[in-house]
Amino acid sequence: MALLGSLLPPVVSLTVLGVFFGALLGIASRIFAVEADLRVDQIVSCLPGGNCGGCGYPGCSAFAEAVAAGRAPTNGCVVGGNPVACEVARIMGTEALAVQRRAAVVKCAGSSQRAAQKYDYVGYADCGAQHALLGGAKQCPYACCGLGTCVRACQFGAISVVDGVAVVDRERCTACGACVAACPMGIIQLTPYDCDHEVICSNPLPASEVRDVCSVGCIGCELCVRSCAAGAIHMEGHLAVIDHARCVNCHVCVDRCPRGIIRYLGDRVTVVPSLGQGAEDRAAGRT
Repeated sequence: MALLGSLLPPVVSLTVLGVFFGALLGIASRIFAVEADLRVDQIVSCLPGGNCGGCGYPGCSAFAEAVAAGRAPTNGCVVGGNPVACEVARIMGTEALAVQRRAAVVKCAGSSQRAAQKYDYVGYADCGAQHALLGGAKQCPYACCGLGTCVRACQFGAISVVDGVAVVDRERCTACGACVAACPMGIIQLTPYDCDHEVICSNPLPASEVRDVCSVGCIGCELCVRSCAAGAIHMEGHLAVIDHARCVNCHVCVDRCPRGIIRYLGDRVTVVPSLGQGAEDRAAGRT
């Protein structure tokens, strides 16, 4: 009994203090409470839930909070496209904004047969790991490593590696940008889905250097520039670059390129282009 009597005062004191601080916290929570925006949950419920980061935010919840706060556009979900943009705009009570569909393009055609090799890579199958060794196994400093880091980064199964080069299925691509961020070579770009042409090369070096490392790389001959009536092609260094805003998909540049490096994307699959005999003949002046 004596022991119980000695324990009773501290127990009572702790109980009183617990009740006091609990009440204090309850009052503080009411005073400093931040009213939740019900629209956030509504927006999250209509998003795809991929948490891909294509909207520029770390996940769908962060994007929804940004939209509700007016910091992000209602059409920012590239994966959901126009249907999601319309639903988000309805929740926000604003006019729906269209989503411009885009797709990734791997701007390299340096397959195992076309690109000269520095060494035979034996190690962890990661493009970053290979790139850390003298800039990669291929001699071209802008060549695809082909070890599939972008493949693993893509949640939508839109990328595969064919003959040492990553290729994109544009029908399945959602333009989330995960592959762009994953590529250590910086040769994957997002382009408008409706644009049917692209230069599948990233090497801006002079023709003499390009020929030494790749049999199909752009040699800066400017035939495509001179043949484009829309003025949609210009040179950056010695590399032809298409201005998609001006391109009218006339296909002339594809036919004129002696290296076969300007690819027609009408089939929506960015496969590695081949250098046909006709292109070889034009390059040699035989036609």
